[in-house]
Parts: sequence; structure tokens; C-alpha cells
Amino acid sequence: MEIVIVTGMSGSGKMTAIKMLEDQGYYCVDNLPVRLIDKFMELMAAPGSEITKVCLGIDVRGERSFDYVLSMLRTLKEKGYEYKILFMDASDEVLIKRYKESRRAHPLAPDGRVEDGIERERRILRDIKEQADYVIDTSNLLTRDLKQQLIEMFQKDKDYNSLMVTVMSFGFKYGIPSDADLVFDVRFLPNPYYIDSMKHLTGNDKPVHDYVLGFPQTQEFMKKLDDMISYLIPYYVKEGKNQLVIAIGCTGGQHRSVAIAGELYAALRGHGGYGINLVHRDVRRAR
Repeated sequence: MEIVIVTGMSGSGKMTAIKMLEDQGYYCVDNLPVRLIDKFMELMAAPGSEITKVCLGIDVRGERSFDYVLSMLRTLKEKGYEYKILFMDASDEVLIKRYKESRRAHPLAPDGRVEDGIERERRILRDIKEQADYVIDTSNLLTRDLKQQLIEMFQKDKDYNSLMVTVMSFGFKYGIPSDADLVFDVRFLPNPYYIDSMKHLTGNDKPVHDYVLGFPQTQEFMKKLDDMISYLIPYYVKEGKNQLVIAIGCTGGQHRSVAIAGELYAALRGHGGYGINLVHRDVRRAR
């Protein structure tokens, strides 16, 4: 039986992930009292059960002390249940924005500041995040991107090694992404912004893409970049890293970085063995 434990920060998209896993054929239960999980698993694994894939949503609503959750997970392991932990996360700034937009109170700060609830929740969830097999940061993810990540993790490739690579374009004028692991500056490339016919296009448009990729220095850079990332990834996997964010930056995040990020995404996607996601953080700002 395949078992996925979904947990993480409140407001990070746990319910969305659970619903998507349900669409993939998982029998999903959210916020089941922790003390009932052991009995629930016995029922699911009982002879004659037709359920082969189970998803359990666990968060801080269920237990004020999360220590019991970790103890329960250890007990499941001892009883022979194999499971994967999916930890949903997002930056504090994004979580605060989501709470303000939804006008909901944080479960750990019902009468106080959202910031205080987030800080407390991070402390509580620190240990289980370290044990997670997969970590998805939804700060810059569209719903369709999250769905694609979950499909790659739990459906398409059973040998998936739990590393999710995000290739992100950005504009230096808007700041370097706070979650970036590797940052590459492509402002050394010729800028299509100064060509009238391309000024209002983006690196997703063929004229800009072909212009940026048409220079010898771009082709050489792409080859060296692909070689380096391909060299590094196995070592990141060996060290247990489950999220790698590669940020490609130009001045405004509209032309060069978008074209290069798209090209790198296509190259890495061809290698296989890990999940791959493409995000253009600032391309909409230019519209």
C-alpha cells in the first residue's frame, strides 16, 4: 500500500495538494485525530481491502504538541508501514499575504498577529520538515505547476529520487529570490529590450527567444550551465536535498532571463530522474 503523509505550513496549499492526490486515485483523509491513525491504517491494510493508495493530511490543528505526531510516525514504521512525507511550505511574506487576503485567523494565533502564529508553527514543524521526503515551496507556484510536481512525484516515475528542481527567471531590479540556491546573472548577454520590435515581448516569444539564443556566447554559456547543473544534481541528491532552486536573472526579468530559464528547463527535463518545474517570477510585471 502506498502511503503519503501531507503536512506543512498553514496556508501553504496542503488542502490543494490533498485534493490533487485524490484526483490521482489516493484515498484521502484530512486532519484525522492522530491517535486514530494507527487504527485507520490497520483498517486500510486489512485483508480484502481494495484501497491501495492512502493520503493523510496532518497539521497543527490536530495536536497542540507535534511530538506525538513524530512518535506515531515512528510507530507506523516499526509496524512495517512504508510512507512518504510531503511537506508543503511557502515564505513568511507569502503566507502573511494569503492570510490577509482570506481574512482568516492563523490556527496558532486566533486572537493575535499572523506573524506570531507562523513563527510558532515553523518551530513546531521543524523536525518533521527535516524528515520529509519531498518539500514543495508554493510561494511562486501556479496551481497547474503544483499539479505537475505532484504527478511527477507520485504517479509518473516510481524511481523519482525526491529532488524537485525549480528553474526560475527573475529581474534584479525586483530583488534576488530569497529561496534561490544557485543564482546566475545573464545581463552580459545582448538585451532585446533596446530593439523596438521586441521591447514589449518576453523571452517566451519566439523572436526574443531566437535573438537571445542566437549569439555564440549564449550557446557556450548554455552548454557550460547544463554541464555544471548536471554535475551538481547527483551530489545534491546524495546529500538528501529535496528542493533545488536555480535562479536566472536579468535586469527586469522579461527577456534574457526568461529565454535562458526556458532553455535550461528544456535541457534538464531531458535528463530525467528528478522533478523539474519552470517559474517566471517577474515576467508579468512588464505587461
